[in-house]
Amino acid sequence: MSPTPTPTRPAAEAPRDLVGIGIGPFNLSLAALAQPLAELDSVFYEQRPGFDWHPGLLIDGATLQVPFLADLVTLADPASPWSFLSYLKARERLFPFYFAERFHIQRAEYDAYCRWVADSLPGLHFGHQVDAVRWNPERTLFEVDFTQLDTDGEAEALGRTYTRNIVLGVGTAPHIPEPLRPLVEAPGVPVIHAADYLKHREQFLTAEHITVIGAGQSGAEVFLDLLRNRPPGREKIHWLARTEAFAPMEYSKLGLEHFTPDYTRYFHHLTEPVRDRLVAAQWQLHKGIDADTIAAIHDELYRRTLHGGWPDAVLTPAVTVRTAGRVATTKIELHLEHVQQGARTRLTTDAVVLATGYRERPLGQILSGLDLYLRRDSSERPRIDDQFRLVLDPSVTGHVHVQNAELHTHGVGAPDLGLAAWRSATILNSLTGKDPYPLPGRTAFTTFGLDPHPQIPTARDTARTLTPLVEGR
Repeated sequence: MSPTPTPTRPAAEAPRDLVGIGIGPFNLSLAALAQPLAELDSVFYEQRPGFDWHPGLLIDGATLQVPFLADLVTLADPASPWSFLSYLKARERLFPFYFAERFHIQRAEYDAYCRWVADSLPGLHFGHQVDAVRWNPERTLFEVDFTQLDTDGEAEALGRTYTRNIVLGVGTAPHIPEPLRPLVEAPGVPVIHAADYLKHREQFLTAEHITVIGAGQSGAEVFLDLLRNRPPGREKIHWLARTEAFAPMEYSKLGLEHFTPDYTRYFHHLTEPVRDRLVAAQWQLHKGIDADTIAAIHDELYRRTLHGGWPDAVLTPAVTVRTAGRVATTKIELHLEHVQQGARTRLTTDAVVLATGYRERPLGQILSGLDLYLRRDSSERPRIDDQFRLVLDPSVTGHVHVQNAELHTHGVGAPDLGLAAWRSATILNSLTGKDPYPLPGRTAFTTFGLDPHPQIPTARDTARTLTPLVEGR
């Protein structure tokens, strides 16, 4: 039994300017850009024992879907010592990278780069679980309660930090469709989310029949890896997708301008119903499959027809899983429905990989202490202003910024690594009341609305102005 945790920080300690909750790529970007700002006293807490970016999907050869310039800092400060090029220089790999001529780096290399930054930056506290956030009206500060964890993840000590501002970067969580949730939660059943794929890969490669569900980039990468490592003629893989096609990601030059600050500002000014409709319709901007991955899958399938016959691989889009259950002791039965035909069937398989994506982690639990101060939209989601701040009651003089929790207010760029540095710079300009990172006046050739490019909010205009509580803002 673990000893009773004891407080570690005196309550009277001077308040911080900023507490970051969560250390994924987005808050790591913020920490890297905040590091040279001497006037900003910041600290970041993360429950995990160290930086860890989608370890189950670091499949050999899998690449990022954004160029290497979409690192933690470059698009806000190309001269930063925390850029990807600085990492290569520190590792004496600049010349090999130069000759490799790669604009898109491997996922594993991006993970290694982020680890290098995380290991070098001060003020990052891993093994610290934030338990509660409250507003203290007497001190006009936020209280952040945390538990320090030992190497086994057990509570070791309790602490409290006071801060003027907070940035939430708690990331996303794997999404498990309701019909498959009981199987995922049952012990010993070979049904996993793709987030855990590499952990179970060897076991799944030996399964007689495998089913992959989900037609995004993760599903394509898992399917390709399984296909490449199963014997020709005996692949025994089903790849099922709810989407109406195994569709490529929109990657045209003008299409990519949806991931610019210009489009983000335009989207934020739209009404709530229009924004919700656009997010649903724009799935191919961020949930499609990289064209190179599609080509590699087709090449591998085609190669297996060389000596006649077809590979034992079934690729079927427009299919939903209605229900699922165990058959006998080792098999899994999926009840399927084709959304276009209206036909139903059953599929028996030995293992299932769910490439069903991720969802924003709910903020309700961590922000329960601020619930009375939160302003919400008609769907009970937090309102978020143009500087990524939660809209709070005017009595709260501090700010709570969010990272990758604003899809409903800022559009498809919210989870995109390419906007990480710009968003971090926007937040830091707001927090400091200065412009340590001047932002570009224009970033796209496209003018998304009839009005010319919306005004960029400057740090000097942010004394304490709340977004009006009108529909969709």
